[in-house]
Amino acid sequence: MKKTRKTDIVIVGGGIVGTAIARELAKYELDIILVEQQPDLAMGTTKANSAIMHAGYDAPEGSLKAKLNVRGNELYRQLKDELDLELAVTGSLVVAVNQAEMDTLVELKRRGKNNGVPGLEILSREEVLVREPSLSPDILGALYAPTGGMLWPFTAAFAFAENAVRNGVKVITECAVTGIEVVGGKTVGVHTSRGFIEADYVINAAGVHSDEVSRMAGDESFTIKPRKGEYILFDKSVKDLVKTIIFPTPSKISKGILLSQTVHGNVFIGPNAIDTNEKDDVSTTSMGMEEIIVGAKRLVPSLPLSAAITQFTGVRAVADSGDFIIRASSGSKGLIQAAGIQSPGLTAAPAIAEMIAVILKEEGLTLKPKIDFKPANPRRVVFSHMDHEARQALIAKNPLHGRIICRCETVTEGEIVDAIHRPCGARSVDGIKRRLRPGAGRCQGGFCGPRVTAILARELNIPVTAVRKDTADSYMFYDKIPGSSEVKTDA
Repeated sequence: MKKTRKTDIVIVGGGIVGTAIARELAKYELDIILVEQQPDLAMGTTKANSAIMHAGYDAPEGSLKAKLNVRGNELYRQLKDELDLELAVTGSLVVAVNQAEMDTLVELKRRGKNNGVPGLEILSREEVLVREPSLSPDILGALYAPTGGMLWPFTAAFAFAENAVRNGVKVITECAVTGIEVVGGKTVGVHTSRGFIEADYVINAAGVHSDEVSRMAGDESFTIKPRKGEYILFDKSVKDLVKTIIFPTPSKISKGILLSQTVHGNVFIGPNAIDTNEKDDVSTTSMGMEEIIVGAKRLVPSLPLSAAITQFTGVRAVADSGDFIIRASSGSKGLIQAAGIQSPGLTAAPAIAEMIAVILKEEGLTLKPKIDFKPANPRRVVFSHMDHEARQALIAKNPLHGRIICRCETVTEGEIVDAIHRPCGARSVDGIKRRLRPGAGRCQGGFCGPRVTAILARELNIPVTAVRKDTADSYMFYDKIPGSSEVKTDA
């Protein structure tokens, strides 16, 4: 058995949960490696979800979802400035359109109070329409949760990972786990596409693939059933359509088709809920688009479909237990599960990380606090948020900020260069998009795409033909095929 590396802990998965765990454990005197099979972090469920910071009224009382949702919401608000998170606490509304749904709101309020959610109140039809005049006049009322909000999931994951790296964690991308070595009932390391990593503990945060990772260690105690959710994103020109997060009254399997602004001012609608057997199927369908349009129009009849700029799909990791699976494995000592993290997993992530640290201590790991832990990340330059004087001063200091690469989102060359060279920096066109949003605006990269590609090639010192859009083989350009420029005619 070839040992290419040795560490205390391997974290499998570089989504919001894996990166939050890495940052939490970086507080202690530990050697930690996070491995991610994709070329970048945040490319699974973290890449395509509703980006909602849930208040915590929906989860069943006593469940891990309930406990960790409320705690995670609290932690994000504490971490906002420290980690430079893109987060807006706007409050959320669960809207009822008939008396049966009004009765459900009463139950949700009771449940939320028992879960520890502060400030819940049921608003009348008139109170709701004052807040959200675009809503259907047929509504009867809504449950208002003041701690609900919007959170940009990509930059949250990158912020956790960057802080972890600044505190000694190693992050290895394009590193797929192919097996887990178990000796005498104890996990001793992981086999990866980049060699064997010997470790005392393995934390399974592999999202929709977490049941497969668990089975590698002989633990078949749960299964993950993937569930697709489709979305439509609208241009910022209709940002005033809704001002906050609008949920329908939830069903047994889904929170329903919601409408919300993002932290950047785009409105989106979705998701639906489609159970599937394909864990990596992120295709959109005409049937799915119609479903979410009909659902959204039930709440906002004047939906401006002509302002739609893109659609996308995410896949959620639904566990057969119905709750998060966060525990030490009973089948292999040293394997710690952080699986089945569907909604409200984004909100719960920092609280899940806290719970994992407690479990590791219970399993015998010594957690010695790191005296030189650096809790904060350097603040990012956000050119679009600056006034004229601040922009001029920045350009004088670094002329690269004088060149706008993305017109839709006002992103400068200086910001892109910084995103490439920060810890866990971008290595693809979509990696830049997730960090800074060039390509996320109205033109969807039509103007900035080639420019971002050229900057990546220059800063990474690679040919343009080696620049990828996103996944392993998604190259943006290819060398000219020999002879392709020759004009051939029939004799």
